[in-house]
This record gives sequence, structure tokens and C-alpha cells, in this order.
Amino acid sequence: MNPQVFATLEALLLLTLAAPFLFQAGTVAQKASLAKPTPLKPPFIDVTESTGITFKDEASPTTQKYFIETMQGGVAVLDYDGDSYLDIFFVNGAALADPMNPGEMPDKSHARYWNRLYRNNGNGTFSDVTEKAGVAGHNYGMGVATGDYDNDGYPDLYLTNFGANILYHNNGNGTFTEVTAKAGVTGGGWSTSACFVDYDRDGFLDLIVARYVYWNFSNNPWCGEHKPGYRSYCHPDNFKPAASLVYHNNRDGTFSDVSLESGIAAAPGKALGVAFNDFDQDGWLDLLIANDGSPQQLFKNNGDGSFQESAVLQGVAYDENGRVYAGMGLDFQDYNNDGRPDIFINALSNQRYAIYANRGTSFEYVSPQSGLSGITMQYSGWGARFLDYDNDGWKDLFVAQGHVMDNIHLTQPSFQYLQPLLLARNVKGKFQDVSRQSGSAFESSRAGRGAAFGDLDNDGAIDVIVNCNNQSPVVLRNQAGPRHNWLLVQLIGTISNREGIGAKVRLVMDSGGEQQVTASTAGSYLSASDRRVHFGLGFDKTVRLLEIFWPSGAVQRLGKIKANQILKVTEPAAQSKQPENKKKSGAR
Repeated sequence: MNPQVFATLEALLLLTLAAPFLFQAGTVAQKASLAKPTPLKPPFIDVTESTGITFKDEASPTTQKYFIETMQGGVAVLDYDGDSYLDIFFVNGAALADPMNPGEMPDKSHARYWNRLYRNNGNGTFSDVTEKAGVAGHNYGMGVATGDYDNDGYPDLYLTNFGANILYHNNGNGTFTEVTAKAGVTGGGWSTSACFVDYDRDGFLDLIVARYVYWNFSNNPWCGEHKPGYRSYCHPDNFKPAASLVYHNNRDGTFSDVSLESGIAAAPGKALGVAFNDFDQDGWLDLLIANDGSPQQLFKNNGDGSFQESAVLQGVAYDENGRVYAGMGLDFQDYNNDGRPDIFINALSNQRYAIYANRGTSFEYVSPQSGLSGITMQYSGWGARFLDYDNDGWKDLFVAQGHVMDNIHLTQPSFQYLQPLLLARNVKGKFQDVSRQSGSAFESSRAGRGAAFGDLDNDGAIDVIVNCNNQSPVVLRNQAGPRHNWLLVQLIGTISNREGIGAKVRLVMDSGGEQQVTASTAGSYLSASDRRVHFGLGFDKTVRLLEIFWPSGAVQRLGKIKANQILKVTEPAAQSKQPENKKKSGAR
């Protein structure tokens, strides 16, 4: 018999014998295809109403278009009472007359204008404890920074204002005491974002205060067209830049103004956002400042108490075409998992948000390649952060959005004042806009301003709180994170500052991937986030290695760590130190 014919007959015989099984399998497959898959819940759910939070931001908009009205709205998360649950602090404006009389200051005396502290009850609800805590504030509020500046184990609050700022010392009993004048950190003028950071590695947190422009109620020119409804908030080009402030911690509850000695005051830049990281990995934390309508700034820490502005040299002063843009919110972390901190700075509509990838010797503007340019051209960004919302091991990007001009539609109809929130998923270094499928909160438009990030319910998923200009805030509960494994690391310094701020934490996943985060509450816009270091682990159930590079120079290594826990790590009193890349002396 022909071999080919024999093969054909053999195949037919096998098919006949297998027919009943194939029919059965096909029936099962058909039934399975008809069954509806269980839909995934959207990543975020708006829980604002159920939390009991009734705060509403009061910017006091006037016909005078006072510049401060559209710029304020900070928020912070912090565990002020030490119960292991994050509480929420909102910064509020103050009453403005229309117009303000010469010498008149904003009035914060009425309760509707108070800053508000909400205690986390541990069950998804919050209680207003503002009066009991003594943190109602004064002056026209802008932003907030958190940090345990005296290493007593309780986070303190620093509030930036138009006018004198405020330092609240946490008494450890649920109350705060204002110690601004005694501590020597009053500031003045128009302060915006601020952060606590131990820039000289002496074990105590210092204070950086960003300041914007020289503006006041008497220096408020008419901007925009001279017809009813067309007056607009002025562009920062109309005002001179104000130098930012550096306060060195004297380790006795007071600070010294070293703005001039540090070199920061020599480079004013219309600052709105501030963050820090060690971009050149020499062991010293550098400062990143987002400037509005002027070059962005990157201050290299010289290790002797001084800084050198190096944004142009490092390639982060301008966009890819050498143009300035409206830098407002920012973040300074490693988004592409190459072990080097990268930079994100948002901008106004028609400018595109900026991402600078750290290439080791300098930065590269990669917004187009990352996919970010195409999804941000129409929007204006404020509070922002790299966060791994789905715990897959890659830091995604969240941005609170809204235009500066509340009447922008009159002159540029393609832009809107109220804008939706942005959630961009990081797919191995490329960003995809997933906002529309991320929950009903992303379908609404707001005047988003400050944004704070932290795990409010300790389920391993990062939640988000957005303060909205002259509107109610939004509290977003993350229900996507628990689909994957995670690790939260709470650092406790002994030689380093108590909160471990500035420590570099490197994690090696059991599957081999690596991530790196520098402990910080800074970044975003006018806001402060959870000090705990968060890692998404995907499907890994254990961590192969956790390596902590403490500000003191100590290196601590932990292995075989189980996933899905809040791991408290205390700095050892004596530990091997990493060799510094460069010997530096003179740091306090």
C-alpha cells in the first residue's frame, strides 16, 4: 500500500476513535465560553462621603483675581497619634475682602477657614479633631510638611502660608503646640511647598521651604482682557522670584536660617514643588525644585552644608526643545527600576508633563518615548507621585489636574478649568492612560491641587487624597493593590533621624526583579505623603533581600521576608558602613 494512503487511513481511524472525547471537550469549552467572566473592580473607589470627612477648601475667590486664590490647597497624611493608622490634614485658605484694604490681611478666624485634622478611626471613618489638637492655623494657608524634627517619636507639622508660616510641635498626647517663633522658622512672604530632610546627615531633620514670587495685595495688576469676566490670574512673569529658605536643625528644638550659606538663596526660581533624592549616588541627598515659568532646579549636595545648582549641567532645566514650562508638582524616585532616581515634573495645558530618566552621568528627557506626552498635552498637573497602585512591581503615576485660570475657556475654548484625575499605568517603563477604567472619581472634573499618598487602611494598597481648590476633597480607596502581594517598610532610626527619612531601600524580589525607593514624605504639590516605604511584589510571596542604606552610613540587610506585612525595621546601633564615593568634610 502507498505509504501516503496508509497514513491518511491511520489518521481517519484515530479521529474516529477520539470523536466522543473531542465532542465532550468541545461541549465543555463551549459552556465555559458562555459563562461570563467575573469583572474586575475598578482600581479606585471614591469613599469621601462614607469617611465622615466634611472639609471644604475655602480659597475665597474675588473679582480682584488675587494670585494666591488659585494656587492653594495642600494635604498631608501622617500617623500623628501613633496608633498605626494614617490621619489626614487639610490646609485651608482664609477670608479675603473684595478688594483688600491697604494693610489688611486674610482672616482665618471663622471655623469655615480653619485647617482641618481628621483622626483615622481604623474602620474607614475619620473624626475631626482640629480644635482638640489645636491646629486651626492662621494666615492664608498654602501647604504642609511632616517630620519628626526633634526625634521624640511623634511627627510634627510645618504649614506654609502667604504670610508667616507655622511650626506645630506634636506633644504626643493628641495635641500640638505652635513653636514657630521659638524655633526660628517663621519664614514670610509667599511660601509654597516644604519638606523635612536631613541634608547634612547629623541625625536631625532640617527644613527646606520653597517660596514663589514677590506678590502682595497692593501689587496685583490687572491681567487679561479689560472687559467683564475676562480678568485673569497673572502669569508669574509679572513678578520677581523669591528665594527659597534652608533651616538647619540645631538639635535643641531650634533652627538656624542658612539659606545664604547653603547657596540656595543665591538662585531664586519661582518655586512651587520640592523633593529630594541622591541623584548621583554619592551618599548625599540632593534637592529638586519645580519652578513655574522659569528653569527647573537641581541642587547638588556638596556634603559640606552647601549646594550647587546643576540643572542645566544635568539636563533637567528645560524640556527637550530648550523651553521653560510651568513646573508645579513633582516626584523624584526610580520609576524604571534601573536603580537610579528619575524625575517627574508636571506642567500647564499645551506644555506636556516632563519625565527625565537618570542615565547615570546625566538625565534624558523621555516624555515622548515614555508615552506621557500624548496623554498630558491637554491638562495641567499639580499634586503627583510615582506609586505602584496595582502592586505589580512597577511605579505608576497619579496626577491631580485642573487649570490655573478659572475662565480659561473664554480665551482658549479647547481647555477647561476643571479637569479629570490622571492615572497612568507603568508597563515596564512605558505609561498607559488607564484613568477611564479606574473608577467613577476619574470621570468627574475638579480643580485638583495638593495630593497625598498612603495606605489608610493598612491593606497594602496605596490610597490617595486630593485637596481641590475651593471645592470638597476626594478620598480614593485603592482596591486594586491587594490583587498582588506587597511589603510596607516602616523605618525607625537610632543614629539616623528617627523616621529614617532619606534612607535608600533596595529590594530584590524572589523572582529576581529589583526596586529602589528613598524614604521621603516630600514631593507632590504643597503636600506630604506616608513616610513608610511601599513595594509591590506581583505574585512573589517572599522577598529575597531587603537592603537599607541609612543616612548615618550604616547598611542593613534582611533576607527571606514574607510578603503582605508592615515590616518595622530599627537601625542597629552599630553596623557596617558603606564606603562613600567621595570623601567630604565640613558637614555639620
